Amino acid sequence: MKTLVILHGWQSSKEKWQGVKENLEKEGIRVIVPDIPGFKPETALQKTWNLDDYLCWFKDFLAKEKGLWPDIAEGFFLLGHSFGARISLKFAKSNPEELKGLILVSAAGLKKRPTFFEKIFQWLVKMAKVLKIEELPFFSQGVAEFLKKIFYRFILRKTDYFRASGFLKETIKNILNEDLTLLLGEISSPTLILWGEKDRITPPEDAFLIKEKTKNSKLEILKGVGHAPHLEKPQVLAQKIKEFLTR
Repeated sequence: MKTLVILHGWQSSKEKWQGVKENLEKEGIRVIVPDIPGFKPETALQKTWNLDDYLCWFKDFLAKEKGLWPDIAEGFFLLGHSFGARISLKFAKSNPEELKGLILVSAAGLKKRPTFFEKIFQWLVKMAKVLKIEELPFFSQGVAEFLKKIFYRFILRKTDYFRASGFLKETIKNILNEDLTLLLGEISSPTLILWGEKDRITPPEDAFLIKEKTKNSKLEILKGVGHAPHLEKPQVLAQKIKEFLTR
């Protein structure tokens, strides 16, 4: 039996992939979707993690699954969505012999050079610290947080930072600071890249860059879809996955 392991996005859960899972299981495909640690009370982090910590967690998870399904040791397919793609890429690089194929859906992990506006904003932030503007009466903590939110949401487009709390706050910093671009050229597994044409979180130009740098890869742009094809069009996504698994 073909096995597909799905790694979901940041602050998501296995339940969000139920539609895709059910569609694929009807086709005789075993689908395993673990809850990535940190996003539910029962999986809350007890310390700050980095991407290598998530990779170690995933390897431990696989070891337990192989005990339940020994055929997984013969090879499985791995799908990573958004943040889950970061873990998937690292695993594909370090354990290519275990994979029959890799699927990247709206993948995160590319760290780009700051734009002109980002550089200007970063310079302004530095100057504000030098001049100690935050100590002025009119510059309250609330104003500072508001400006940070604008910077992360509309300039960096990294809203995950402000949705994080506790150990996740520093963990997402570690995640965002790691650039996986150079790793793409070292991926040897057959790779399917799926991307929503209306994705505003990981823009479609990232998809073309990943395609360019990843050997033995195929790119498909999903029409009328944003960053969450598993929720917007689960049947379409499941069909694309099935075609890749049974090619």
